[in-house]
Amino acid sequence: MITAAQMRAARALLGIDQKQLAEMSGVSLPTIQRMEASEGNVRGVVDTLTKVIDAFERGGVVLIGDGAPSADGGRGVRFREPRPR
Repeated sequence: MITAAQMRAARALLGIDQKQLAEMSGVSLPTIQRMEASEGNVRGVVDTLTKVIDAFERGGVVLIGDGAPSADGGRGVRFREPRPR
């Protein structure tokens, strides 16, 4: 699962807007907008969710789910490896 907040945070880490995410993932802009406007977990077609998650992963962002190893044990996003500044 991915939450709307995770999507917005992941986009912020990559420095991209919704249009760029749509292009990276092959998902329409209105679908990205709908996903990010939802409350809590994003619901939708599994293939669409997979495309968005894959786009973030190609960009180097790891989405952290409930119970996944993280410093605080909660949901979030982080870079897979430190990015150069």
